Amino acid sequence: MRTFIRQLLAAAACAFAAGTAPAQTPAAPLKFKWGLPSADYYAVYVAKDHGLFKEAGLDPEFFFFASGAPLLAGLKSDSLDVITTGLATVFALGQNIPLKMLYWELDHAAAEALVVDPKAGIHSAEDLPKAKAIGAPSGTCAQVSLVLMARKLGTKMSDLSVVNIAPPLYGNAFASGAIQAGIAWSPFSQSLSQQGYKVAGWATDYTPHGGVCPGMTAARPAFLEKNPDAGLRLVQVKAKAMDMIAKNPNLAIDALVKNVGISREVAKAAYEREFARIPSFEQQIDPKSPFSMTAPGQGLALKFQVASEALAAAGSIPAPLSPKVIADAIDPSHLQRYMRGERK
Repeated sequence: MRTFIRQLLAAAACAFAAGTAPAQTPAAPLKFKWGLPSADYYAVYVAKDHGLFKEAGLDPEFFFFASGAPLLAGLKSDSLDVITTGLATVFALGQNIPLKMLYWELDHAAAEALVVDPKAGIHSAEDLPKAKAIGAPSGTCAQVSLVLMARKLGTKMSDLSVVNIAPPLYGNAFASGAIQAGIAWSPFSQSLSQQGYKVAGWATDYTPHGGVCPGMTAARPAFLEKNPDAGLRLVQVKAKAMDMIAKNPNLAIDALVKNVGISREVAKAAYEREFARIPSFEQQIDPKSPFSMTAPGQGLALKFQVASEALAAAGSIPAPLSPKVIADAIDPSHLQRYMRGERK
């Protein structure tokens, strides 16, 4: 009997101790700074607006830019930890700014357009030499596309009058006659179209390899080394946001209206043109895919190579990127961890 009482007392003591033990303090969310230009980054906006980063233990502070080029200053000064942008990534690597490409955020080529003003006598790419001024910001997909179009036309870039302004400013520039043509990424390509300007072609058609304008989410290597699970968590957030949008497209459309400041009509047109063309995770790890992050010298690496050659020809970077620099900048490991079923 005494043995039984001692066992009861011991059990009660254990229960009391467990009940009064201090609860573990949840880990503080990871704070970091994220830079991105104004563009159709659906998953980022939906994740931000619906608390998905907080769920994953992340607390990003966002900084928005008119185009990808200005955010390079933040990378140079180590003021940004993560970026989402187009070919400003190549521009950064060409300036020896270290980056690791984590995953495709968007294929900008799907909705990047050559927009022209027919009233100025510009109707197609063949008419570009007649334009008094062409909008194409330096260090971006727009500049690369213009280089590739000029090459196809047998025209030198130096023979074209190019204005270094970003697509959000094209509307006023067209209206004032400051430009007669411009390379615009989405949603500004759709917005200009609805203002009465003509889409003379899409980048998927007028640039090689089905377009060479990858929109990537990338991070500084030092940030990833210090936070080894950050990349995986970012992939998780992207996956959840994409799933939510696939089930309810209005989330993406409303997010564009709110975060980019465009009409719902323009946002809907951008979504319909672009969302289904965002490379899937399966495509990104498939070595045979044109969006592959795992095929040496092919897929994403090939697009980077073509783009860097164009940027070098335009004088935006001193020389094309070497295959080694490109390979070192592509890091599919976080995406592969997610596809293997790892979660954080």
